[in-house]
Amino acid sequence: MVGRSVITLDDLSIPQITDLIRKATYIDSHRKDVAHTCDGRVLATLFYEPSTRTRLSFETAMLRLGGKVIGFAGAQLASVTKGESIADTLKTVSNYVDVVAIRHPKEGAALVASRAASVPVVNAGDGGHMHPTQTLADLATLQSRFGRVTDLTIGLCGDLTFGRTVHSLIETLCRFGNVRFVLISPDELRTPQYVLDRIDATPSCSYVEVRDLVSVIGDLDALYMTRVQKERFFNEDDYLRLRDTYILDESKLALARPEMAVLHPLPRVNEIAVEVDDDPRAAYFEQVKNGMLMRMALMSSVIGDDLPGYVPLEPKEVQA
Repeated sequence: MVGRSVITLDDLSIPQITDLIRKATYIDSHRKDVAHTCDGRVLATLFYEPSTRTRLSFETAMLRLGGKVIGFAGAQLASVTKGESIADTLKTVSNYVDVVAIRHPKEGAALVASRAASVPVVNAGDGGHMHPTQTLADLATLQSRFGRVTDLTIGLCGDLTFGRTVHSLIETLCRFGNVRFVLISPDELRTPQYVLDRIDATPSCSYVEVRDLVSVIGDLDALYMTRVQKERFFNEDDYLRLRDTYILDESKLALARPEMAVLHPLPRVNEIAVEVDDDPRAAYFEQVKNGMLMRMALMSSVIGDDLPGYVPLEPKEVQA
């Protein structure tokens, strides 16, 4: 993985993803041991659209590894306001840093960045397309809750049209196989056809599309909630009409299995009632921690800095 950019998780093999999950678990229990793994390294966070959690997660991940961080948050703070292209920005920043995390509202921007850069580029979200490090956090959370990421029935609820986290998670779980998807949304926010085609192309995976959360919540091992994202709508009336379509509260949760896990990429608006936070099935703040740990694992891997004391999988097990 040394020197490799990660634009989608298709850039990594399943054994490599599995090893990253193992590394994240190791990091969590060996915080002091890994605190100097990336001494002298610098991360650039180039965030062309607003983000709090993802940007702080990347920055904290590098700081906890002993490195430093430079960057900007908001296109108005970058030379793009002067007309500079993404490619030129990356060619310039590559001279300063060892790894780049980029977030951009346009699909494909991260790929353009990776082709221009001379250091590894990690996609921190590009438009409605892919958000690979959030998916790594999701996988790590499923692994910690169930001891596996396969042989599960996973419900995905809310905005399934524009939710890049949903698309990334479905596509990656299809690569692992043996997952049953329950896609819960209004007609206006259904899962795109290309994502459904990916499920159909995986013999061991299946899906159903439903409108009613209550009717299926009792069948789920995990429920992945999403917010209806105002920034993805051209028409504010459509946003206001659909915003409150699905809200998870105690009454709905009472119908779910005792061991079901509730995930959410955050930030939430009101799609999960605050009362759910105290339920042991709420796993979304655990996801936040797992996101930081997975970004620590990923960045140290693409830079090529070994975690002290970590014993990797055998090379034959991590080949692409």
